[in-house]
Amino acid sequence: MGTALVYHEDMAMARLLWDDPECEIECPERLTTALERLRQRGLEQRCLRLEAREATEAELGLVHSPDYVAVVRGTQALDTTELRALSGQYDAVYFHPSTFHCARLAVGAVLQLVDAVLTGAAHNGLALVRPPGHHSQQAVANGFCVFNNVAIAAEHARRKYGLKRILIVDWDVHHGQGIQYIFEDDPGVLYFSWHRYEHGHFWPFLPESDAGMTGQGPGQGFTVNLPWNQVGMENADYVAAFLHVLLPLAFEFDPELVLISAGFDSAIGDPEGQMRATPECFHHLTQLLVPLAGGRVCTVLEGGYHLESLAESVCMTVRALLGDPALPLSGTMVPCWSALESIQRVRAAQAPHWTSLQLQDVAPMPRPRACSSEGRPPPTPGSPEYAGAAAAAAAEAAVALSSFLDRLRLHPQPPVRTAIVLTSTDDNLVLPPGVVQQERSAQGEEMEAWARPRVAMAQDVSLTVLGKVLTLVDGILDGQVSNGIAATPTSAAGDTLDMAIQRGLYLGAQRLLCLVVGQLDRPSDLADDGRILWLNIGSQKAEALSMFHISVPKLRATGSLLSCILGLVLPLAYGFKPDLVLVALGPSHGLEDTHAALLAAMLRGPSGGRILALVQESRPQLAEALARVLSGEAPPRLGPCSMTSLEDAQCLNHLRRQLAPRWKMLQVADSAAPPPSLGQSRLSRAQPEVHVRGGGTLATSSLCRPVMTRRRGNAGPEGPGAGGLRGHRETVVPRLRGSAGRVLPACQGAAELVDHLAVPSRRARGSAPGRL
Repeated sequence: MGTALVYHEDMAMARLLWDDPECEIECPERLTTALERLRQRGLEQRCLRLEAREATEAELGLVHSPDYVAVVRGTQALDTTELRALSGQYDAVYFHPSTFHCARLAVGAVLQLVDAVLTGAAHNGLALVRPPGHHSQQAVANGFCVFNNVAIAAEHARRKYGLKRILIVDWDVHHGQGIQYIFEDDPGVLYFSWHRYEHGHFWPFLPESDAGMTGQGPGQGFTVNLPWNQVGMENADYVAAFLHVLLPLAFEFDPELVLISAGFDSAIGDPEGQMRATPECFHHLTQLLVPLAGGRVCTVLEGGYHLESLAESVCMTVRALLGDPALPLSGTMVPCWSALESIQRVRAAQAPHWTSLQLQDVAPMPRPRACSSEGRPPPTPGSPEYAGAAAAAAAEAAVALSSFLDRLRLHPQPPVRTAIVLTSTDDNLVLPPGVVQQERSAQGEEMEAWARPRVAMAQDVSLTVLGKVLTLVDGILDGQVSNGIAATPTSAAGDTLDMAIQRGLYLGAQRLLCLVVGQLDRPSDLADDGRILWLNIGSQKAEALSMFHISVPKLRATGSLLSCILGLVLPLAYGFKPDLVLVALGPSHGLEDTHAALLAAMLRGPSGGRILALVQESRPQLAEALARVLSGEAPPRLGPCSMTSLEDAQCLNHLRRQLAPRWKMLQVADSAAPPPSLGQSRLSRAQPEVHVRGGGTLATSSLCRPVMTRRRGNAGPEGPGAGGLRGHRETVVPRLRGSAGRVLPACQGAAELVDHLAVPSRRARGSAPGRL
């Protein structure tokens, strides 16, 4: 078993046969460039290679109508003029004689991946496919999408394997309205989408893309829309959205399978999204999803039109699936005001449906601020203004990607993934392949000098362990070992942790995160100078003795632990950006092995995988569980979680409120921040002194870009294959064509038409042609 990679060279056959600036970016090179980069980095060779197959028409019929499938099948016999005429009846779609073959291969590739994961042939995987699918509806092609690859895969998993709960995470920069419409009344599918929205001025211009749309009927609460109302979202914004919105709901939902609609037009440089997330961010996002569903994660390519950014982001995603440690996130980890506003709005909309949010501080849904006007009309495709905006985004991406590649070279994969220190051999201990036992130790004189002030270190066993721990810290900080585990005598646990801290500082670590669970006291001689963030879970009360010395009482339920990890530990860790994480499970820590494994797995991201876990020698099975997740395996699935206790929730809320002014990743609302003035950057950070992140590269083009929108408003063809996007056909009520290919009843179409006429700028196109 391992990570599966599914693709087929034939999916590069379909291409645009006529001039259309809107569709030209959906090109075969999207697939071939990504695949070639995977090969250059040696990632394809590490994957389990699966050959894509064509989906059957019965499989397409899991979501799409027979008439619509017949329309697409018929494109094989059309000439260029007929293909162009048919394409023009849809919104941002082009057909090619090979489209039917390519689209069936795309669906079949995703089904092959799902089968491999659900039968245990693979742990997880990536389907590298085109055409994409998340805009496609039951009887309507839309936004480059022909068949809805991910929606069909979800239905396939439910019908063939009896799955009851499937999570779909759509991080494409466009709203996947096709998936939403298919599952909006279905409580068995939790659909999360973040997308560029700009208060409805960005494609697909749908009010149901906003945060207030949470599903229909029994599906209420199972549609989660996080609308980005400004461009330029960065790594901190994306991670904050995961920690404060997606992951609390996902763990409560307890999915049996995770499907990712992985559109990389949300990455830096993409002309569609105009966002600023760097490629390593997608490693972190994927890694945060792996603990769900026992690691059964299927990633499916959607959008992405800046070829270099796309290729590097795909590689980072595959590295996460393979279990590689992540490159630490670049940039200041401070979410911008607009992102916080969107997060606050979606949490308020979802709180009535999810207990994981109901005990947190969830402010009422705020009225979104209007975008500031730059006083000029948005550029149209082909215009000098449009070309200038695209060139500015590409130039900014070139600088960011060059920096990313430099950091990638400076942080190669360590030769040893995980090393473990054991005080004795246990025949029942089964370590994963690649986990090595640490045998080397610090020299005797050096070790004795470090241990001399500690009485508990006088025993031979304690000295032996200390020598190996010091060597392990050396290896982690020197880049020879990614992470490690040490089983220590209970009597020497505190002193071993103290020595590990001192060794890390001695070797030049600038920031150490010490997460202590159980009864271990903070060394009295540790300076509170910002180099050490001490977080103790299991103390007597909740208190922040300083911004770098935080105590949490012992937690009473699994839900409380999850709330602590997602709402406190990870925001602090990502904001602190430690060089090394020390996790010490002291006496009376009270964690089950699965809970400790989850904690260690989630902490791999903030430190770039550099973790040293100290456990008691009497718990070899705990050491084994930690070794598995630190070496890259998914932690065991938690299953249904007990709700956070009221007392725990009050303690955690109190700490978050107390710490949020210093630790900006803890913020989940921007109500205390003043609205940005007209002349101020629209992406001002919540912390005034660092409100522009990532340097000043091309700031005028990347931070204050105009809203660029276009509305085509075309839908599917009349006759065979025509119909509503939810599959119903309205033959009595006159219809108007709405945005994104949706067939609207007359009253709704009239309202949308009035709204369209009231916004004269909407004829200008979105931030780039095509939409995914």
